[in-house]
Amino acid sequence: MSLDLSRYSCQMALPGFGEAAQQQLNNAKVLIVGAGGLGCPAAQYLAAAGIGTLSIADNDVVSTSNLHRQVLFGPADAGQKKAVVAVERLNQQNPGIKIIAHDQRVTSTNVMALVGQYDIVVDCTDNFETRYLLNDACVLSGIPLVYGAIYQFEGQVAVWNVKNPNGKPSPNYRDLFPQVNATHIPDCAEGGVIPTLAGIIGCMQANEVIKYLTQTGDVLAGKVLIFDSQTMQSRVIKIGAITKTNITALVPTSDIPTITVAEVKEGLKNKTLELLDIRTDQERDTIDIGGEHIESDELEDNWDYINNGTTKVLYCSSGKRSGEAVKMIKQKFPNAKVFSMEGGLGAWFNQ
Repeated sequence: MSLDLSRYSCQMALPGFGEAAQQQLNNAKVLIVGAGGLGCPAAQYLAAAGIGTLSIADNDVVSTSNLHRQVLFGPADAGQKKAVVAVERLNQQNPGIKIIAHDQRVTSTNVMALVGQYDIVVDCTDNFETRYLLNDACVLSGIPLVYGAIYQFEGQVAVWNVKNPNGKPSPNYRDLFPQVNATHIPDCAEGGVIPTLAGIIGCMQANEVIKYLTQTGDVLAGKVLIFDSQTMQSRVIKIGAITKTNITALVPTSDIPTITVAEVKEGLKNKTLELLDIRTDQERDTIDIGGEHIESDELEDNWDYINNGTTKVLYCSSGKRSGEAVKMIKQKFPNAKVFSMEGGLGAWFNQ
């Protein structure tokens, strides 16, 4: 792939950067998992910087409620596949690089083959199962992982699994968070997030990728940067130089029973299923499409209703919380007739 030096002249003018560093970017293969609030700005700046091969993995669709922070998309893209649309936009931005869409859910079955094709992976996901899966796959593959997370006004950035001079890897996500109960943690739709924070943290992730590939600056390995967008203050917490975890195998991902909006509407018409809204009271007051209402953190107090033999479709704003809730229910009651509505209310109003 030819290198257009004029396009990158400003970054090549940086002290210690030059043509050699730009060539390293051009030769690099980077995978971004998640084309949401973090993935959009990270992808835009990595494409602009001249990453030779840039791939986007995401099987979700564009939702209107996410447009305030997912800046690669517009209203006309609602209901379209994120990875496909993102690649179209990025190709327009920089036609001189190779951009690939992986329109698929990352699972324990395909993750090793996927990450093994790349030099570095960028975690822009919004669910803990995929986050742990990526972490473990990168550790097993010996590939660094750039982590980013946002909630309300605060964000975090770190670089996991970087090889130290002695050959031993730096800490990974499990060194910081050995295990998380994702069911009781609100997502952005429930807890909220200021849109500019997604841009800031996503750009920080892109910055760490560039630093790592060009060997410039101090990469956030063995450290976590915490940023507060309200005070514009950040702090870096050191967590050690070497990992203390021993990851030997992947944890199998769960298959979450889902149902499309079209199937839900047909089922409601035929009275073969019932809706269960697991959003907060405030969300319910704002938008109400019917059905029973039990907040996600109250599900465990209503097992008799949930497992009474009728077919229930759980829904939330995006399908993320309902998916986690269905997974939890199926773990406790494998025969429960529960499904998560794909795309949540975003998909409901786009059809």
